[in-house]
Amino acid sequence: MKYLLDTHTWIWWYMHPQKLSRKVTNLIGDTNSYDELLLSAISPWEFCKLLEKGRIAISCNPEDWLNAAFDLPKLRLINLSPVLAYRSTVLPPPFHDDPADQIIVATARQEDAVILTKDRNILKYKHVKSLW
Repeated sequence: MKYLLDTHTWIWWYMHPQKLSRKVTNLIGDTNSYDELLLSAISPWEFCKLLEKGRIAISCNPEDWLNAAFDLPKLRLINLSPVLAYRSTVLPPPFHDDPADQIIVATARQEDAVILTKDRNILKYKHVKSLW
């Protein structure tokens, strides 16, 4: 089984693990419960935008934080290919118009992965598997 970390799930794992659901915490912590953890290439960008806008703060160099945040067992970064970019724009309706969420959902669909997210829009979207 493959699991795709939504951006907030990835950030919280390092900054605020208490915000994660017990199910997600146990799943990520047990490397035997999954084949791979995936992260969309849009997630590091979203993290950097949150820093830029002052919506989150860290006490170290952002590049050091990013390097450390990729140190998860079985983590694979999924690049934004031209085909994936296109697929993010033609998701089966209804889905909202947040580009980052569209890319994350399209990534999960392409990889046949379950999204680990607290995002209600993704959790209720019937065309992708998700859990919290």
